[in-house]
Amino acid sequence: MSFLVGKAVQDVVAGAPNNGEGSDNIGVVKSMRVGRDTYPYVSAQAFRRWLRDSLPADEPRSKVTRDGKSGGKNQQAYTAGRPDLYLDDDLFGYMVAVKKENFQRDTVLATGTLVSVTPQRPTLDFGTMSRDFPAGEHPVIHQHQLYSGVLAGDLLLDLPRVGVFETDGSGLRVAVAPAVAEEARSNGAEPLTFRGVAAVRLPLEERRRRVAVLLRALASLRGGAKKALHYGDRTPALVLLAPVLGGVNPFTRVLAARDGRPVFDADVFRQEFKAWQDQLDGMVLIGWAPGFLGDQRDRVTADLKDLIDHKKVVVEHPRTVLTGLARRIEAGDHDDWFEDAA
Repeated sequence: MSFLVGKAVQDVVAGAPNNGEGSDNIGVVKSMRVGRDTYPYVSAQAFRRWLRDSLPADEPRSKVTRDGKSGGKNQQAYTAGRPDLYLDDDLFGYMVAVKKENFQRDTVLATGTLVSVTPQRPTLDFGTMSRDFPAGEHPVIHQHQLYSGVLAGDLLLDLPRVGVFETDGSGLRVAVAPAVAEEARSNGAEPLTFRGVAAVRLPLEERRRRVAVLLRALASLRGGAKKALHYGDRTPALVLLAPVLGGVNPFTRVLAARDGRPVFDADVFRQEFKAWQDQLDGMVLIGWAPGFLGDQRDRVTADLKDLIDHKKVVVEHPRTVLTGLARRIEAGDHDDWFEDAA
C-alpha cells in the first residue's frame, strides 16, 4: 500500500489566477492575513477545477445536475456519482443526496491550498474602457488586483482507493447504489472487503490508466482567471512526489521563506528523508523547471548528490518526472502500490 504524497508549486508572474468577491467595481485576488502580512492563494477548489479542465478532451466527465431556483436558498449541484464510469467522480469524490438516496465518495486525491511562500502585497491595476466613445465622454473605470509570487500546496493520492468503491459501511454514506455496484461487476469489477467494508474494485488496468491520466493532466496543467490580461504558465514550476506507506506527508516544509525569498531547503529535505526512509516505497521524485528559483536547482542537486547517485532521489524537469511515472504505472512497474495492507 502506498500513497503518493508531496507538493505542487506555482510560479505566478504578474497574475490573478484565482479571485475573491470584489466590491465597488474592484476585482480582488484571494488572499489571507497572517499577522500583518498578506499571502495570496489559489483555493484547492480552483486547483482541482484546473486539473479537471486539463484532462484529455476524450476523457468522459461526470455530468453535473443543478436543482433549485437560481439565487434561492435550497440549491444543490451534484455529479452523476458514477465512479465506475467517470475518472473525475472516482478521483475527486462527490456527494449525491436525492430522493432519500445518499451516496458519498471521499476524495482519493487530496489537495491543499496553494499559498504564497512569502508575503506579497497585491498591486491594484487601473484600467479604462473608452473605445468608440464620443469626444469628451468619461471613460468606464475598472480596477483589479494582481501579484507575483511562488505558491505551494500539498498533494496526496490514496492509490489503493483508486477504482475501489464502498458498497457498505458505518458512519459514512456508501459510495454507490447496489444497482451501480452490480453493473460495475458485470463490466469486470470484482467484489472485495476493503478497509473493513464491502466494496467493488475495477480491473487493475483501468486503475493504472486513471492514475496515469491524472499525472499527465498535472504535467500539462492549465487554467486560472484573468487569462486575457494576465496569461501565465500554470504547469508546476516544481513538483515533489514520494510513495509513502501511509497517509503522512513528510515533505510539507521543504519549501520555506528565507530573507523574503522562497527557498528549497535541502537540509530539511534530507532530515525528513532520513526520518521517514523506512516508510518510503520507492524513489522521491523532484520535478524542477530550469530557471525556477534561480540557481537553487543546481545547488540542491549538488547537495543531494549522494541520494541521487544511489537512485533514492531524482531531480528532473516536472514534465519528465510526471509523464515518466505515468508510463511506469501503466506498464505495471508499481502494481504493489495499488494493494492495500492486509
